[in-house]
Amino acid sequence: MTAVVLALLAGGVVGLALGALGAGGSILTVPALIYLLGFSPAAATTAGLVIVIVTSVAALLGHARAGAVRWRAGLLFAAAGLLPAAVAGALSSRLPQAVLTLMFAALAGLAALRMLRRRAPRGSGRASAVRAAGAGAGLGAVTGFLGVGGGFLAVPALVTVLAVPMSAAVGTSLLVIVTNALVALAARAFTAVDVDWALITPFLATAVLGAWDGRRLTAKVSAATLQRVFGTVLLGVALAMGTATVL
Repeated sequence: MTAVVLALLAGGVVGLALGALGAGGSILTVPALIYLLGFSPAAATTAGLVIVIVTSVAALLGHARAGAVRWRAGLLFAAAGLLPAAVAGALSSRLPQAVLTLMFAALAGLAALRMLRRRAPRGSGRASAVRAAGAGAGLGAVTGFLGVGGGFLAVPALVTVLAVPMSAAVGTSLLVIVTNALVALAARAFTAVDVDWALITPFLATAVLGAWDGRRLTAKVSAATLQRVFGTVLLGVALAMGTATVL
């Protein structure tokens, strides 16, 4: 029963972050699955992709209804990451679990530092096809290896590389997240990983509800405040993961 309650609480936080920021929620999922619910790193990254996909779709629908999604830009960006996501997803099962955890902790730390920055990225007004392809490919590789959507990287990349307005970057990043995560999950379909659906189901339920609330929260709380709150939490998670793995 305790594990189910923890799954419900963690799912709510993850959904809230994804709905409000288009980022951060997915990279909180894997640590929650490992340290709160006892998943192995391999199982957590695979289950994390399932949670990311379902929750991001729920959040994406809300942003789409508000007209805050740039479909063409998002799909072009995601297309560049499809092959890297598939290759990285297939290779991730070959990495030692300690290495996978340390890589995740390092990425979480980077995400936290980016989210704690006060200044939001600004669009350049023009998009470079080469830079867009490179950014999309890098994001796809991150998604495949570590089972995260990469929204914390997608939002600034969409703004600076594809000149997507910040008002539409959150919703568009969710489209990129869903596309990359679907490919990464498909690549892992051939690896034998046991996932506890009895815990994933309540996690997903509150994550979806949290995503809807997160969308509403953006109208009441500034994006800068939300970023600082989630960034602080994420930095603590990254430090805890790195310390626990090393020691």
